[in-house]
Amino acid sequence: MAVTIDSVIYLCLVAILWGVTNPFMKKGALGLEDVKATSFYGQFVKEIAFLITNLKYLLPFLVNQCGSVLYFLTLQSTDLSLAVPVSNSLTFVFTAITGWFLGEEKVHRNTYLGMMLVLCGTTLCCWDKVNKTVEL
Repeated sequence: MAVTIDSVIYLCLVAILWGVTNPFMKKGALGLEDVKATSFYGQFVKEIAFLITNLKYLLPFLVNQCGSVLYFLTLQSTDLSLAVPVSNSLTFVFTAITGWFLGEEKVHRNTYLGMMLVLCGTTLCCWDKVNKTVEL
C-alpha cells in the first residue's frame, strides 16, 4: 500500500490528539475513586454517570475519540506496519510532554533519552516506508 507524507502527518496528528488528551483525562477522572455503590453493576453505572457528567473528563475524551476517528480514516490509505508504530510510539512522547507541562511529575533524564530514541525510530520507520513507495 502506498505511504505518503500526508499519511505520516495524519498519524502524527493522531498521536498528538491521543497523547495530549491522556493527562487531561487523568486529571478529569480525579474523584472517580470516591464513587461508591453496593453492587458491581451499581458501581459501574455510578462511575459512568460520574465520567459523562464531568466536563473536565468528557471534553478531553471527545477530543481523544476524534483522534480515533482520524486513525480509522487514515488506516484506509496507509500501511498498517507504519500506522501502528508511528501513532502508538509518538502518543507516549506527547503524553510525557503534556504531563510535564501540567506538572504531573518531574521528567527524568532517561525519559528524555527514551523520547529521543522513539523519535529516531519513528523517523527511520517513516523514511523507509516513504522511500519504498517513491522507488516503486
